Amino acid sequence: MVARRTAVAVVGAGPAGLTVANLLRRAGIECVLLEAQSRAFIEQRPRAGFIEEWAVRGLERRGLGEQLVAKAPQHEKFEFRFAGRRHVFRYGDVTGQRHFVYPQQLLVTDLIGQYTGSGGEAVFEVSDVELHDLTSDSPAVTFRADGEDHRIDCDFVAGCDGARGVCQGYLPAESTVKAHHDYGIGWLALLAEAPPSADGVLFGIHPRGFAAHMARTRKVTRFYLQTAPGETEADWSDERVWRELHARLTVPGGEIIEGRLFEKRILDMHNYVVEPMSHGRLHLAGESAHLVAPIAAKGMNLALHDAFLLTDAVQAHYAGDPAPLAGYSAACLPLVWQYQEFSLWLSDIFHHTAAAGENPFAARIAEARMRRLLGSPAAAAAFAELYIGKNADF
Repeated sequence: MVARRTAVAVVGAGPAGLTVANLLRRAGIECVLLEAQSRAFIEQRPRAGFIEEWAVRGLERRGLGEQLVAKAPQHEKFEFRFAGRRHVFRYGDVTGQRHFVYPQQLLVTDLIGQYTGSGGEAVFEVSDVELHDLTSDSPAVTFRADGEDHRIDCDFVAGCDGARGVCQGYLPAESTVKAHHDYGIGWLALLAEAPPSADGVLFGIHPRGFAAHMARTRKVTRFYLQTAPGETEADWSDERVWRELHARLTVPGGEIIEGRLFEKRILDMHNYVVEPMSHGRLHLAGESAHLVAPIAAKGMNLALHDAFLLTDAVQAHYAGDPAPLAGYSAACLPLVWQYQEFSLWLSDIFHHTAAAGENPFAARIAEARMRRLLGSPAAAAAFAELYIGKNADF
């Protein structure tokens, strides 16, 4: 077995793990980054694309946001398409904040390049990852890579390997609560080789079901379609996809541009939060600790929030102050729950107008909320603040 020692073993090379690894290295704290997939895979895997301004500025202040700020288009408005009309919502005018459109794979590529380019150690395509002695002063991570068994002894483990990773499973069942919410629907996630049909996000609220349009690049557009429980990708031919997108999103003066579809993926819409996010020397960040459905584009932002707090706390520990690390979970969870609540509230508007036949009360409540949002400046201001996220200095 190949054995070594480091200060922090970071498991998972998504936005949370890569941010943690970069910031630890910049602070002079040794770490090793472990990832189950290949580098090429995670640099190409399409994921979320909207980063809130507080998170962008947090990356920028920490020396990790140069490419993002230089390249990412910025959005300050979106459209509700509701009852056959366009309703432009200019949240930037209300909050002074914006979204940066930067697909996750671009951020991952930037962060990997910065980490490995500065000499950071990353091991890709690892398997059989196991955590050991988490409640001791010297935990360890064992794994296989390149046909050999490895062991890393460390001071802390940062569990950043997502919803399907191994780290979450090491939280003890007797002292951990996993709160879960199932929306009872799916979203068909689509990528089209087509230029954006609008210069912002489109939310189509329609009796046939929800639909969305989100620009990714000048040549690629992300679409979403609400699907019925149990439907699979095979149920959605290209013809059916475009028929539903036109029905749910097209309004007078607002057509949808078609193109070659190169991704179709049904997302099971659900949320969860595990509490606490720590156990002994293991601290979770990102989707290892909480999953929020892509309804309000909050997931990557929460991952960055966790990463900032975790690295600040680890630095404080090595500077002689153990309190921030002991309070890490409690510091993360208020924003986690705020974003969960907003996602659930927004889902009621997006999805329940399609429920008129089976739940007319919910449908009418959703319509009332939409009318209030579009007709009340006070309601619009409250919504805009939640939609763009934190205003804190990170």
